[in-house]
Amino acid sequence: MDDLIVTAQQAGPIPLNASFRCAPGELLALVGPSGSGKTTLLRTIAGLYQPQQGRVSCAGREWFLAQSGQRHSLPPQARQIGMVFQDYALFPHLTALQNVQLAMGHLPRAKRLEQAVQWLTKVRLEGLEARYPSELSGGQRQRVALARALAREPQALLLDEPFSAVDQVTRRRLQRELAMLRQQISIPIILVTHDLEEATALADQICVLHNGVSLQQGTPEALFRQPASPLVARLLDRHNVFSGEVVETDAGRRLQWGEWLLEVSEGIAQCEVGESLAWYLPPSDIVLHRRGRPSQGERENPVAATVSEMVVLGGMTSISLRVSHGDMLRFDIATHAAKRNQLSLGERVHVSLLAEGIHLMPAQRTQTASHNKRNLL
Repeated sequence: MDDLIVTAQQAGPIPLNASFRCAPGELLALVGPSGSGKTTLLRTIAGLYQPQQGRVSCAGREWFLAQSGQRHSLPPQARQIGMVFQDYALFPHLTALQNVQLAMGHLPRAKRLEQAVQWLTKVRLEGLEARYPSELSGGQRQRVALARALAREPQALLLDEPFSAVDQVTRRRLQRELAMLRQQISIPIILVTHDLEEATALADQICVLHNGVSLQQGTPEALFRQPASPLVARLLDRHNVFSGEVVETDAGRRLQWGEWLLEVSEGIAQCEVGESLAWYLPPSDIVLHRRGRPSQGERENPVAATVSEMVVLGGMTSISLRVSHGDMLRFDIATHAAKRNQLSLGERVHVSLLAEGIHLMPAQRTQTASHNKRNLL
C-alpha cells in the first residue's frame, strides 16, 4: 500500500492519540488550535520526533514502528521527505539554484544543474537562478523552498504553514500555484495550517486535531456538513450547534427544539424516544422566507425568529436570528437580498430549517480518534 499512514500514542510529555492516512496524489490538511499536536505529528513523520507508541509507513516502507515490543526508526535522511517550513529555511549564502542543487545528493553531479533549473522553472522562477535569498521576495523564497523540497524526489511532502509569512495576495497566488503543481506529482502531501479557508481550498481530506487527538478525518464537504461532535463543529468554526430531544408524534419521530418539533431526514429513526442529542445545521440549509410569505412546506421546518444582529461584509450580510427559547441561528445572505427583504434589527422573520441538512450528534461524546470509517492499520 502506497498510502502515508500515521499513528501516534503517548500520555506525555506531549499527549497524543492521533491517526490519519493520506493517499498518493492527495493533500491532507491537519487543522486545530495551537497546541493540538499538528507540528509534532509533522515532526513524527519526518523522523524529528519519536512518540512512545505508533507507526509511520509510506509507499510500503516502515519509517517508524513502536508497538508490541518492537521499535524501529529510520533517520530523517533515510525517509525521503520533502519539507517546506514557514520561514523558508534557505541557506542565505547560496543562490536559489545552489539551494535547490543541495537537495540532489541522490543524483549524479552532472545531472544536478539541469534538474535544478527545471524545478525552478516549474515554480515560475526562471531567470532568478543566480539570486540570493535576500534578493528575493517572500513569495519567491517560498517557491525556492518548495522547489528544493521536490528536488529530493520525495515519497511524501510536508508543508508546515508554508504561506503564513507572506501577504494575502502572495498567499493566494502561492496556493493557486501549489494546486497546479499537484497535477505534476503523485505523492502524499500533508499541510499544517490554521487557515480553514486554505484547508478547504487545497485539501482533499481534512483531519481535525485537538489536544493531540485526531477527532475526525474526511473531505471538507463531509466535515462541514456532518461534524462528528459539537467539539469538531466548534473547531471548524461552525455555528448553529444546538441541543434537542427525540419525541414521538402522530406524524412520526421529531426533534424537539424549544417549542419547535423539527423533522429530520436521516438518523432520527435509530434514536430512542426521550434521548437528548446535539444537532447541527449548515448555514446553507437555513432559508429566509420572503417578506410576508412564510412557507409551510413539508420537510422545511418553518420557524419564527427575531433579527438580533446584522453585519454587512461587502456583498454578503451575516444574519443572527434569536428564537423564542434564546438560541441563535446564524447564516449569510447576499446583501442585496437583505435589502430587498427590508431586514432590520428587531424584526420578526420566518426561516426554514431544511430537514435534509439537520445533522444529529451525541449530546456527550468521549473524544477519541475517529477516522471517518477508514481502517488505518
